[in-house]
Amino acid sequence: MKYEFSKEELEQIEQIKARYPEVKPATLPVLWIAQKKFGHVEPEVQKLVAKTLELPESHVHGVAEFYTQYYKKEQGKFVLDVCTCLSCQICGGYDILHYLEDKLGIKNGETTEDKMFTIQQVECLGACGYAPMMQITNGVYVNHLTKEKVDKVIDGLKKGEVPEFEKMEMRKVKPQEN
Repeated sequence: MKYEFSKEELEQIEQIKARYPEVKPATLPVLWIAQKKFGHVEPEVQKLVAKTLELPESHVHGVAEFYTQYYKKEQGKFVLDVCTCLSCQICGGYDILHYLEDKLGIKNGETTEDKMFTIQQVECLGACGYAPMMQITNGVYVNHLTKEKVDKVIDGLKKGEVPEFEKMEMRKVKPQEN
């Protein structure tokens, strides 16, 4: 496959470059443009970004490899990032991860045959007070996960219904009686 940016995307990239005194800081947002368009930033896409920004391929590759949010291979339509950091672990993050694996018939890091879902175990999503949680395709957080909530989300995604970003509300803790 030949990777190319459209005229509109190139104009957007020029606007991004204009915001910085040098071009290197534009690498991250341009990688996002590429990932949004192609669904990943595998090495050929990284070469396109490097060529477009007139940067060394090694620089773009280093940035893409450093950040786990950039997908280095083709992913499913919906990437389910399941947090298993300490707070999510304690609240059942691994239980949710394994439930998703069983439900979708794939393991962590794999994609369903229909290319609809990819599961990824991630270290932290920065929302420990809402554990356990997952992020759907870099942006939609689903928190306070239960098996029932996972079922509802997966069934909705299969119908093309992406949940809205959930309001982050802390769980109500009942006061202990003395």
